[in-house]
Amino acid sequence: MTKFITLAAGLTLALATTAHAQDKPELIVYTYDSFVSDWGPGPSVEQAFEETCECDLKLIGAGDGAALLTRIQLEGSRTDADIVLGLDTNLTERAAATGLFAPYANNPIALDVPTEWTDTTFLPYDWGYFAFVYDNTKLKNVPTSFETMIAMPDDFKIVIQDPRSSTPGLGLLLWVKEAYGDRAPEIWAGLAPKILTVTKGWSEAYGMFTAGEADMVLSYTTSPAYHIIAEDDKTKSAASFTEGHYMQIEVAGKLAASDQPELADAFLDFMTSEGFQSIIPTTNWMYPAVFPSDGLPAGFEQLITPIDSLIIPADKAQQARDKALAEWLTALSR
Repeated sequence: MTKFITLAAGLTLALATTAHAQDKPELIVYTYDSFVSDWGPGPSVEQAFEETCECDLKLIGAGDGAALLTRIQLEGSRTDADIVLGLDTNLTERAAATGLFAPYANNPIALDVPTEWTDTTFLPYDWGYFAFVYDNTKLKNVPTSFETMIAMPDDFKIVIQDPRSSTPGLGLLLWVKEAYGDRAPEIWAGLAPKILTVTKGWSEAYGMFTAGEADMVLSYTTSPAYHIIAEDDKTKSAASFTEGHYMQIEVAGKLAASDQPELADAFLDFMTSEGFQSIIPTTNWMYPAVFPSDGLPAGFEQLITPIDSLIIPADKAQQARDKALAEWLTALSR
């Protein structure tokens, strides 16, 4: 008899717990795959926000950054997402033109992004510079520009990401375009033989590099911080290019069709708080949009500082993208 009483009590508790969980509002955030990985910011962000919101935060990996916008466009107003986290300023003008995003409700606190921020729809959460990362114990003749990369031996190979699905891939297109202008087709023609492969997203490309399949990979100036801090490994470096480095500012935006608009605004507020921003440097391996009160972790001081900072304004990035993409496709199809 006691066993049945205990079983009934346990069942009642389980049902009550399930009902309580179902009573919590649910906030769905589409983001890129590396954000929700075990080593990415996702698990810590989810735990930290749920401690403040009495809600169920669901972070859903939906490919790489540029693929997020494609998915939202396909789903339209029928999307389950409340927030998209992982676009950047190269995509915000195109995203805003869909009419699927709504302005955030509150004015953000002062941001530590290296440009004046006036966008009221998309809010930054981190930023960094694109760079080519290499193993400094293997590659001794390190390219210092795209032109010196073109001049490397025939067996020198790089891995890059597809600009149609990946924000780093798109950033590379605009980096070359901003640095070389009308000479961009010439640069791509020279780089084409050096490209081992073009991956859909960043994770696949970086994995190929760390597996030793390529000499360099398109990533970030901050990527070596991961190896330094998490692995006590100083063998990975980012090459400093004389043309300068293209900047990426990553953003999140609230969907106009969200059925949790107030909770979505609360998440955007949380995103610029220390609880979120302190997670970014050693999980997403980027510079935070609001520097934590205790500064950046030890190891970031060992990173290169770009000679020059390049960026195309958000309102001009779409037009630049279309031309740069056509040049890239032409060069790689030869």
